[in-house]
Amino acid sequence: MLTTIRLTKKSQIVIPKNIREKVGISEGDELIVDADKDKIILTVKPRSYSKKLRGLHKEIWKGVDPKKYVKGERDSWR
Repeated sequence: MLTTIRLTKKSQIVIPKNIREKVGISEGDELIVDADKDKIILTVKPRSYSKKLRGLHKEIWKGVDPKKYVKGERDSWR
């Protein structure tokens, strides 16, 4: 969904309503701003990083017994 916006005199931008709704942000939410060459990257700052990361890559660990995995790792250190 490409949209063109214009900088104001104070170098501010307005994120269009349809984009705000699509990513679920509203007034008061924080965004992380980064730049990569000729791109400006806006990312919604999570309210809780632990909740954001919960379950990350769970498909990799599907069917793995965590106790056996940790035991195997510890045994390999010896």
